[in-house]
Amino acid sequence: MIRDRERMVQFVSDHAVTSEPSHGPDSAPRRDPFVLDVRSLGRRPGTMSEVHRTVATPDKLGVEMIGIPAGSDVDLDLRLESVSEGILVTGTACGETAGQCSRCLEPIDGTVTVFLTELFAYPDSVTEQTTEEDDVHRIVDDRIDLEQAIIDAVALELPMSPLCSPDCPGLCQVCGIRLAVAEPGHAHELIDPRWAGLANKFSELTGDDKPDGDTSDGDTSDGDKPGDQERRD
Repeated sequence: MIRDRERMVQFVSDHAVTSEPSHGPDSAPRRDPFVLDVRSLGRRPGTMSEVHRTVATPDKLGVEMIGIPAGSDVDLDLRLESVSEGILVTGTACGETAGQCSRCLEPIDGTVTVFLTELFAYPDSVTEQTTEEDDVHRIVDDRIDLEQAIIDAVALELPMSPLCSPDCPGLCQVCGIRLAVAEPGHAHELIDPRWAGLANKFSELTGDDKPDGDTSDGDTSDGDKPGDQERRD
C-alpha cells in the first residue's frame, strides 16, 4: 500500500502543471481562456492537478448593472481532480467589477470572488448517459470549458440592483439631480395637471375687479350712514 501511495505521488508530481506544459490544464489556447486541457489527468480516480493563472475574459461577466468588464483580468485558483465519473473542479475565480448604482446611476467598482465546485462528466460515463445536457458539464475532446460555470457563479454572486451606498437617496424625480448632492429640503411645487388651467386663471386675476372710478365702497356721497336721512325726515 505504501508503494502504491508513493507511485501515485510520483505520478501526480510528474504531471503537475508547469509554466510551459505540453498537455496540461494551462495549455489551452489563449483565445479560449476558460478552456483547460485535462489529458494529463487521464481517467485515474485520485489524480489531481492545480491551475493558478490570470486570464482576460472575452465577454462581460455579471448582470446588467454590474459585472467584470470584457477584457478584464480574472484570477483562477483551481484544483482539478479525477473521480470515477469525471473531473471535479474546485476553487475560486476573482475579478474587478464595474457598474452603476441602480438609484443614482453613479459609477461603482469593487471585487467579486466566486467559489466553484463543478463536475465535468467523462464521455460514456453513467453520469453523462443519465443526466440532461444542461444538468452537468461534459468533457469534450479531453478539454473542459469553465466559462459557463464562471458566468453563472458571478451572476449569482452580484446584486441585481447594486448601490453606491446602502442609504443612497437616488435622483430627484422632477429635475434628475442626485439628491445626495442637492440642497437640503430639495423639492418642487407641483400642481395637479387637472387643476393647472384653473391655477393659471387665478394667477391672471390680480388687483380690484370693480369698475374704474368706483371708490365708494358702499358709502353715500354725503358721508351719511345708511338710514340717517330717514331719521332726519
